[in-house]
Amino acid sequence: MSSSTHSRAPAPSDPEVKDTPHREGREEPFIQHGGEMGALMRAHDWSSNSLGPLEHWPQSLRTSVSTMLRSPYPIILFWGPELRMLYNDPFRPILGAKHPQTLGARGNEALVEEWAQLGPLMQRAQDTGEPIYIEDGNVNFARRPGGLREESYFTWSYNPTIGESGEIAGLFAIASETTRQVVGDRRLGILRELSIRMALDKKVEDIFRSLEEVLSQAAYDAPFALLYVVKAEQARLVSCAGLERGGTAAPVALALDDTSASWPLASVTRFGQEVLLEDLLQRFGPLPGGPWPESTTRALVLPVSMGVETETTAVLVAGLSPLRALDDEYRGFLQLLARQLSASIASARAYEQEKQRAEELARLDEAKTAFFSNVSHEFRTPLTLILGPIEDALARTPKSLEGEPLELVRRNALRLYKMVNTLLDFSRMEAGRAQARYVPVDLSVFTTSLASAFQSAVESAGLRLVVDCPPLPEPLYVDPEMWEKVVLNLISNAVKYTYRGEIRVSLLWEDAQAVLRVEDTGVGIPEEELPRVFERFYRVRVTQGRSHEGTGIGLALVQELMKLHGGSVAVTSQLGKGTTFTLRLPRGTEHLPPERVERTFRPGPVPTGAIPFVEEARRWSTDVSATDIEAPPAAASLSPEVSAELARSRILLVDDNADLRAYVTGLLKHAFPHVEAARNGQEALEQARVRPPDLILSDVMMPVLDGFGLVRELRADERTRAIPIILLSARAGDEATVEGLRSGADDYLVKPFSARELLVRVRTQLDMARVRREVVRNEVEKDSLRESVRTRDDFLRLASHELRTPVSALSLSLQSLVRGLDSEAPDATQLKARTTQKHLQRLARLVEQLVDVSEFVTGPLDLSRREVDLAELAATVVARSREKALRADCVLTLEAPLPVVGHYDGARLEQLLDSLVDNALKFGTGKPVEVTVARAEGRVSLAVRDHGDGIGPEDQERVFGRFERAVPVNHHGGFGLGLWMARHIAEAHGGSIHLEPTKGGGATFSAVLPWEVAPGG
Repeated sequence: MSSSTHSRAPAPSDPEVKDTPHREGREEPFIQHGGEMGALMRAHDWSSNSLGPLEHWPQSLRTSVSTMLRSPYPIILFWGPELRMLYNDPFRPILGAKHPQTLGARGNEALVEEWAQLGPLMQRAQDTGEPIYIEDGNVNFARRPGGLREESYFTWSYNPTIGESGEIAGLFAIASETTRQVVGDRRLGILRELSIRMALDKKVEDIFRSLEEVLSQAAYDAPFALLYVVKAEQARLVSCAGLERGGTAAPVALALDDTSASWPLASVTRFGQEVLLEDLLQRFGPLPGGPWPESTTRALVLPVSMGVETETTAVLVAGLSPLRALDDEYRGFLQLLARQLSASIASARAYEQEKQRAEELARLDEAKTAFFSNVSHEFRTPLTLILGPIEDALARTPKSLEGEPLELVRRNALRLYKMVNTLLDFSRMEAGRAQARYVPVDLSVFTTSLASAFQSAVESAGLRLVVDCPPLPEPLYVDPEMWEKVVLNLISNAVKYTYRGEIRVSLLWEDAQAVLRVEDTGVGIPEEELPRVFERFYRVRVTQGRSHEGTGIGLALVQELMKLHGGSVAVTSQLGKGTTFTLRLPRGTEHLPPERVERTFRPGPVPTGAIPFVEEARRWSTDVSATDIEAPPAAASLSPEVSAELARSRILLVDDNADLRAYVTGLLKHAFPHVEAARNGQEALEQARVRPPDLILSDVMMPVLDGFGLVRELRADERTRAIPIILLSARAGDEATVEGLRSGADDYLVKPFSARELLVRVRTQLDMARVRREVVRNEVEKDSLRESVRTRDDFLRLASHELRTPVSALSLSLQSLVRGLDSEAPDATQLKARTTQKHLQRLARLVEQLVDVSEFVTGPLDLSRREVDLAELAATVVARSREKALRADCVLTLEAPLPVVGHYDGARLEQLLDSLVDNALKFGTGKPVEVTVARAEGRVSLAVRDHGDGIGPEDQERVFGRFERAVPVNHHGGFGLGLWMARHIAEAHGGSIHLEPTKGGGATFSAVLPWEVAPGG
């Protein structure tokens, strides 16, 4: 740094100053650079500005301006009390259309629209002298043409500048605009949030909802947004954000051909091009501007594709921010939003379609599963009724079938024949190989003949059949066999589901076509089931039919046959009131393939396939009583041997098939005469609750209540829970068996079954039920016995405690009386007193024994352990028993050579040894009794040996029981509790007591206890 830098400034009167040549302000060195702004500042007339001419600017201002103009960063300088604005070239774009009027202008005037935000910040920097830093601050300068505000974001700092006198002369502000980054990040966040939400949406409606929710939070970029779905020249509002739904600018529905429509949806959908509207103020008046006070005046209308495979399209109406110009980035954001919406809708539609296909496949698979299950049932039941009688016939001599068994085989063979034909017809329909031959037929006569075949079956069911088929004006072209199947299926269906009332069959001429109606007053079909009644493999979930039999393809076959004839079939129904099937058959042959038409007239074809349908309907309405059925001749040879008790068992047979009920009842009758029958699970449940049978034999697939439902109801009822149940089913395989057993059944028998297997399983279940009853009975008896013992113990406990008080009082009184006798009292009186005292002591001991018994039976014995010398304890007991030993003429000895000190309950062990000594003296009268105390290997034994009659091996364990004696009670007194109590005392000490015969006769009782040394001993 040169020395001139440190020289003082020359005084004005200095000759050197006078000699300095005068320079104009524009020639000042500090302002000679700065590009356009430098030139502008040099050309500016500063004389009228409070900053004054350039040549008079203070050095601090000169330095700040020089630094600012040469900086490549956007810098603005606010100088002086009025905060006059000076800025460089990089800062000029920030001011936009305000430049160049802002040069040298007061800050509060030039930036009036944002001064409420900027002014306080500058004032704070001036007051504190501390710099202020703002990052991504929102400052919306009115810098667009026309003085319009523009949404802008900046990162800047206010740095106070010191003047010549040390005061804060100005603010040096360095700024950089971050609008593009802030707005871009915000829009990216909108798209990201929308993408995340829509990725989780699986329905198109959910996509619309997510769009509305996201755009409701995106008012900076879309003050409002509407999404219309357009289909068949009608537009429907599906998403609405920022506007009132249904208002003038957001109508919920629009017609595309309406020229006065609020939005140009027609042109956008027709040409697929976006449209910019800039007259919203004229169209709708002021509209919300999002977070800004200005109104939205522009909107961009964009097409949104919903997939190439749909006739539906969508239109997005996006309001534009009043503070943003529609530049390429803004337009690109909205276009990207529309494309993302389109992709999400397409994805959701694809998912819905795939889900729908999967659900259809699942329904079809479920229907097929049900179909095969039904077909299995339908085949196995008649097979059982065919094979059963045949096997019965083969089991006897001569091997022949006749009478009812032969008729049974014929009926079920016809039923099989009918089902096979139905399946073949349906498979040909499905494969498109049905070959119809259309001939002119008097349809009235033919239909009457078909319907009349059901007359007897309908009447036996308690119904009325009305046939109303007046002559038609002309013959109709039909395939007779196919028309026969149509009519027979519909009438048999009506019989199956009608319990009372009538079945009406009418054929009338309406609108140049034949109309067949089959009406019934049956159970009806639920409304939600009506659309599916003609689906293949589908069975209406109505459980009130006469039978559960059927394949589920009859009505589907009817529909396919009518399609082959160019006709139609429809159904109407009311649940609980009845159903009507209406078939319409057009006249002439124009609707038929010419090569399949014959012209030969057939006045009335003969029905050929009615017999199986009629036979089946008759069996539905025929109820054979179990009491009327006789056992077949072969049943006796097949029946297993049963006891008289089992033969009295009542069996309830449940099946909706009359033939199977009759056949199985006949098989069971020989061995089990008491067989009752029910037609469905509900009927069986009612019978079982009134009079529970010994066994239930039930089919699985039945109307009203099936076999599984019957099992559940029976197991839930206390009265019927224990009844053994055997399920009969056509479903074979391990899974079906497991399902049957898991439901609560005791056995599961698959059709067709042999008569021998059925009878053996029935007998086995009855045997097991008898065993279970016996077990239950034994348990009840045991419980009753335990209750009796508990009652006895309670009584003894109460009695012993009640006896203790009077005995204690009597003992005290007697002791006082004895002490009061003087020596001169008669000997007899003294003898009686001593005898009474002895007996009273014995009574007291017995009462104490009873008290001890009450304690022993109520829980573990509570011991009071202390240091005890067992040798000393034994000596005490022996000394106390000397007098008793003398009376028993016994020599009582003790062998206890060493002190045996341990941690025991002394009182209880005295009681134990007293019992053993008393027992030995009682049963060893006139013989020696030895008491021994010994210690060895951590154990102590207390042994009492007598030489009496001893105890037999059969009684050695019994004598330790409560109230038990080894000899009859009239020989010796006592409760028989001493040894029982001694065992409990020994076990409470962790020991045991056992009995061994004494050599030469007698018994030795030994109590072995652990040697427990007292703590600290």
